[in-house]
Amino acid sequence: MADITGKKVAFVLTDGYEDSELTSPWEAVQGAGGKPALISSKDGSVEGKKGHTQTVDAAPKDVDASAFDALVLPGGVVNADHLRMDADAVALVRGFVESGKPIGVICHGAWILIEAGGVSGRTMTSYPSLKTDLQNAGANWVDQEVATDKGLVSSRTPDDLPAFNAKILEEFAEGTHAG
Repeated sequence: MADITGKKVAFVLTDGYEDSELTSPWEAVQGAGGKPALISSKDGSVEGKKGHTQTVDAAPKDVDASAFDALVLPGGVVNADHLRMDADAVALVRGFVESGKPIGVICHGAWILIEAGGVSGRTMTSYPSLKTDLQNAGANWVDQEVATDKGLVSSRTPDDLPAFNAKILEEFAEGTHAG
């Protein structure tokens, strides 16, 4: 397992996220020495679609990508749909895209990357129903458990979490990618 001791990792999400797509990468980041932070426009706490609740650390309007080393975007249809309409969340994600910092995205989380202009020319995967959305936004969509493109790690579903977690830790340990 990669060592990311001291690296700060932002998890950007809101209510309706896929529970395991938050909890599993969060535990992986902590287990590798990283410092995860939950970023949401919702005050207090967020609730996953299966009932997991977690305390919010900060709002997107109150933080900047420069305060973090990496980003994770969990999926869940409701979560992803609301995030892509949240201007502050989109601006924060755009900051990560523009900085070249590593990003992990799973399932429907790719919708916010489309809004943030972060998929054109990138090879990635997602939940299969996002294939056309990603292709229309200029991504090269592949159907595999994990895809990596210059620090952008993507996976399809919770079934892919073991591969996703291993790859995000590797990319987070490597740090910022040029290009």
